[in-house]
Amino acid sequence: MTGLEQAAEIAGGTFTMGSDRHYPEEAPTHRVRVDGFRIQRSAVTNAEFAAFVTATGYLTVAERPLDPADFPGAPAENLVAGSMVFTPTPGPVDLRHLSQWWMWVPGASWRHPLGPGSDLTELADHPVVHIAYEDAAAYANWCGAALPTEAQWEYAARGGLAGAAFTWGDAARPDGRLMANTWDGPDFPWRSTGESGWLRTAPVGSFPANGYGLHDMAGNVWEWTQDWWTSRHPEDAAKPCCVPVNPRGGEISDSFDPRQPQFAIPRKVIKGGSHLCADSYCLRYRPAARRPQPVDTGMSHIGFRCVWPATDEPEEPS
Repeated sequence: MTGLEQAAEIAGGTFTMGSDRHYPEEAPTHRVRVDGFRIQRSAVTNAEFAAFVTATGYLTVAERPLDPADFPGAPAENLVAGSMVFTPTPGPVDLRHLSQWWMWVPGASWRHPLGPGSDLTELADHPVVHIAYEDAAAYANWCGAALPTEAQWEYAARGGLAGAAFTWGDAARPDGRLMANTWDGPDFPWRSTGESGWLRTAPVGSFPANGYGLHDMAGNVWEWTQDWWTSRHPEDAAKPCCVPVNPRGGEISDSFDPRQPQFAIPRKVIKGGSHLCADSYCLRYRPAARRPQPVDTGMSHIGFRCVWPATDEPEEPS
């Protein structure tokens, strides 16, 4: 199964994208229109990705040897295949320094999500992780799909709720109910209460779907989009007739991290937050939330889902 068999049909329409209430990169709110499309109801799973690898022999970025030319000055012994793995800390830490809970693990990949010695036992229905942008795009191409644009992803994530903070409404926990696989408790990144039942990823579909029948558009894993990163959204159109249709992100030249010019790796937008989003640290399990991710870097909390063109059914009026 490629996901198309279970894709949800999303009628086109106009919506307000972004948020002026949360993080600066989500602003300003602005109206956009997207045409209808179909999107997977859940993120691509390990079982689905394994079928792709079996059919094609594909080798992910995390499984390939590193090129010394891409990492000037790095010790040769460090240039081995691997990926970034979340590692809980032994106690409270300064949350300004992500390196305290992220570790480069040689041998970590989608097959070995925690590094050598780990495997996919009991993880077939969990979202595939350690996926670089190239890997996600290759899978999408194989099944005749594409990765969603940021606008498509956010429109689908909102589930028809105009302006709501979360995919299910404005309350983080309606009636005290946990609605997504996010970090449990205030003690990130060292102690989870275990309320969700999962320290890392959960099987897709473990939490309630949004209004469009889509699961895990909040939490579980961040998801790749097609769009190059920009630090802000464009301003809202001055007139309703000027609302952009099927907008795309910025230019590749604007997507680089100015703090690391020596690496010069372009970045794409990822959406949705993950199981590491904690209210006390990273309130990003919301439709408007967005983060930049270097295209060559997979991590243990990044996955993806695919989109297809709409069928020939009429769209809802905007």
